[in-house]
Amino acid sequence: MARPRTYKTEAVVLRQMSLGEADRILTLYTTDLGKVRAVARGVRRVNSRMRGHLELLNQVSISLSQGRELDVVIEVQIVQSFRGLREDLPRLSRALYMAELVDGFSVERASSHEVYVLLLEALGWLERTAHADLLLRYFEIHLLAQSGYRPELYSCVECRTALEPDHHLFSCAAGGILCPDCRGGAGDAMVPISLNAMKVLRFLLREREYARVEGLKVSAGLVREIEGVLRVYIRFLVERELKSAAFVNLVSPK
Repeated sequence: MARPRTYKTEAVVLRQMSLGEADRILTLYTTDLGKVRAVARGVRRVNSRMRGHLELLNQVSISLSQGRELDVVIEVQIVQSFRGLREDLPRLSRALYMAELVDGFSVERASSHEVYVLLLEALGWLERTAHADLLLRYFEIHLLAQSGYRPELYSCVECRTALEPDHHLFSCAAGGILCPDCRGGAGDAMVPISLNAMKVLRFLLREREYARVEGLKVSAGLVREIEGVLRVYIRFLVERELKSAAFVNLVSPK
């Protein structure tokens, strides 16, 4: 059935880009249509009624009209602004990283309500959690899984035998862990991974709600190891460095 010429949805603003003197192109992640690109006419003017509603990371209720190349924003209202993120630069950097990840792993008009809920809930947790980096690892691995890149953490990706308790190698090209017998022919893009890191990653992937992860006791060193594995895997998949990842590193407490 054809999509109506005008439609209403909920969305999170992932990205914005200036267009001409007063317009802005927005990348939205919607609850029912996935990623949508739209133009907000005149939004950069001081007297624009939409100006404050379409800031990055806002969850909005939005009405759009179909356009030839880009849909056009007709009306918008804020649902949540995640003000706590904007008042804390390290948290804001992580929120922008989440948004860039969703943008990078999504194609236009390929809907995933699960990704929308994951992003929304992660932004909410990010406002209040004391373990922001652990939340990011949870977000990364679930986004990978929902995008079709779920890492194999239980069996060797080459020979399919169950992994023994040991230190192993994670193969980005194969999308999982290699046993000692198979690592010789694995090629490039491999990362060492410890037994404890494997256990934490399995736990994060298994849990469907971050509330059950929040109380997990994980050392800072182990969180950094897991970050290194996932960042290399993500960089391999998107084939570029994420700008917001560098921003996270820049503003993180030393």
